[in-house]
Amino acid sequence: MSLPISVRGVSREFWIRGKEPGQDKFAALDDFSIDIAAGEFLVLVGPSGCGKSTLLDMIAGLATPTSGRILVGDREIEGPGLDRGVVFQQYALLPWRTAVENVALGLEARGGLNRKQRADTARDYLALVGLSGFEDRYPHELSGGMKQRVAIARSLAFGPEILLMDEPFAALDAQSRELLQEELIRIWRQTRKTVVFITHSIEEAVYLGQRVAVMTQRPGRLKAVVDIPEFDVAEGADPRSDPQFVALRRQLWELLHDEVVGTSSRELSERVGA
Repeated sequence: MSLPISVRGVSREFWIRGKEPGQDKFAALDDFSIDIAAGEFLVLVGPSGCGKSTLLDMIAGLATPTSGRILVGDREIEGPGLDRGVVFQQYALLPWRTAVENVALGLEARGGLNRKQRADTARDYLALVGLSGFEDRYPHELSGGMKQRVAIARSLAFGPEILLMDEPFAALDAQSRELLQEELIRIWRQTRKTVVFITHSIEEAVYLGQRVAVMTQRPGRLKAVVDIPEFDVAEGADPRSDPQFVALRRQLWELLHDEVVGTSSRELSERVGA
């Protein structure tokens, strides 16, 4: 099962300590709106500091909008919930727990299963992410890619309808990153969760997303939404070499490049008094 997400006119401001009145806050997001369909894979891209992670935190219920509303289904978000799973860039695994025990953590919070049932379910999800045989390994005995697989399994095991992912592959080497991208697509096609995925990689955005939402410089607003089609490539072929893939990557690059260069030019002009 999956749920839609509706972000309606959301703004988020932060207070700055030690500033004079009138200069004591800044806006991370401003009047941001987007609708995400149930079962959709949406990717967010934008310049550093544009509010991508802030938006994800608010969908997760870890922060609240200054104004506007965020709804999951027809219910406004009021805090964290078991309908949403979160995968961060850092694995956040408990070092004293094995892989299977880390995955079972969310099942403990949900309740309703005994210890054996939790372990069996956790093993099933470790198998789903390709970690059969590693259930009893501790985090220090796993590679970075394996740790992130455990984190993904943990976020899926308790049955959330929505999966929120904040640059989960950013710290991995190129080969591990591409392997996990393929794994994530396979898992998404199998489970059809609603996925919201943040990345700084344009190529990753085109490879993973059904749609890519491009954000402006801070305060983050929605600049454009680019639809990503299914690429018509032979079975087992890499879509990254498809001409349509290359064209979409270029389109996103130009959208982001214009945003970053335009902002940098404005800031430079302000500093020199132009």
